[in-house]
Amino acid sequence: ARLEIPLAEVLRVASFYNAFSMEPVGRHIVEVCLGTACFVRGSGLLLERLEGEIGVRAGGTDPQGRFTLRTVRCIGCCALAPAVRIDGVTFGKVPLDRTADLLGRYA
Repeated sequence: ARLEIPLAEVLRVASFYNAFSMEPVGRHIVEVCLGTACFVRGSGLLLERLEGEIGVRAGGTDPQGRFTLRTVRCIGCCALAPAVRIDGVTFGKVPLDRTADLLGRYA
């Protein structure tokens, strides 16, 4: 109102860019790369493991508001596949049995 911008215009911009969220997000953003190199090296299984450990499907936030789990198409670390990014920090060659340790750093 103070900027005299119609609410519809604000909603249009906020819903267009994925940097904006229409729902609350967790304190930590966990992004699993599903680009070709990462997917071939098991990022799909990594995503399933993280979904189980966080307790939400991709795109969701856990009830405690700690983690929001997202997928991305490529984070540009193909040589480190499979890659996961948490709060902007990239972790490469992530083995399935280390996902709990990764999340534990941020719990």
